[in-house]
Amino acid sequence: MTTGTASAIFNEPRRRNLSILAGIAILMIVLAALALWSQAREMAPHYQPHTFFPRLPSQVRQMQVSHLRILSKKGAIDVVFKPERGWVVASQGDYPASFDQIRQTVIGMAELQTIQPKTSRAEWFHYVDLDAPPKGPGVQISLLNQQGETLAAIIAGKSVDIGDQSGAMGLFVREPDKTQSWLVRSVFEPKSDPADWLDKNVIDVDRSRIQQVDVEPAAGPSYEVRRDKATDEQFTLINPPKGREVAYPGAADGVAAAIVGFAFDTVRPAREFDFSDQAHATRLITRTFDGLMVTAQTIQQGKDYWTTLAAEGSPGKPEALKEARGISSHVSGWAYKLAPFKGQLFMTTLDSLLKPLPAAQPAKPAQ
Repeated sequence: MTTGTASAIFNEPRRRNLSILAGIAILMIVLAALALWSQAREMAPHYQPHTFFPRLPSQVRQMQVSHLRILSKKGAIDVVFKPERGWVVASQGDYPASFDQIRQTVIGMAELQTIQPKTSRAEWFHYVDLDAPPKGPGVQISLLNQQGETLAAIIAGKSVDIGDQSGAMGLFVREPDKTQSWLVRSVFEPKSDPADWLDKNVIDVDRSRIQQVDVEPAAGPSYEVRRDKATDEQFTLINPPKGREVAYPGAADGVAAAIVGFAFDTVRPAREFDFSDQAHATRLITRTFDGLMVTAQTIQQGKDYWTTLAAEGSPGKPEALKEARGISSHVSGWAYKLAPFKGQLFMTTLDSLLKPLPAAQPAKPAQ
């Protein structure tokens, strides 16, 4: 028997044993993977994602929602539909409500989709801000029908990024009368600040339209700023005091465009303030090239600035008359709290537009 023949006989069982061992190793790996998959499946929650409020989409389409109630540490907000006035913030004296905010909230609640259940232990709610208001940090939002029946209600807590390409976020929620909490996919952000629910579209006057502004300050003489054409970049102070000059070119532009970009923090009924006291109120009248006139009366109370608005249209200017009616229907009877910089702009004095007077020279001693 040759050496090559003996080696082949010796190696054949060895190959066979190695093949058997390899097969056993592969089988063990497969069995281990199956065991891990089975364990993970048993530990995974046995539920299917679902619409959080299954009946709400239909109720929204049928326009059954007529009242939103928002509770938080900041207090209670009631947004109500009144046939004669539309949507109003009842807790803010029936001021017109932001329809965009209402729509986002109502549709957002109807579109809540569960991602997975979370804790049902009340002592853990504080980790995700689900303790009920007003003591807890949660925001409770309830949707009610005309009969005052609750159609849907949640307490909303912390939000998390879920990597949703459409911009939806993860939101921890629970129903007020239940302890089971959920992580849901939400397309809206709960709002608890009363200012978020107010209709901020009060007046929209572009700078390009403004021709002239007359100012009657609470302190100091009245004055007027004007430009002849809409293409003129800067406004001119008309008839400055004798011997005085404007502080710099364009000094009058700020007060001339005070009404532009009108915004406010909150509102209160105008009857709560005294705007008739000329010693404390500044009157600013903005006139446009196309016939609109807007009058703002502004007062300062402590650090706060409040203003009222009124609008008129020039006779023979139908578009201006229509715009004025729309503005007046919205602003009549209301006082708006302005940001400090805006309030100061509305109360600009003539002296603040002028170069300072030269300092008085001390008298020379007698020789």
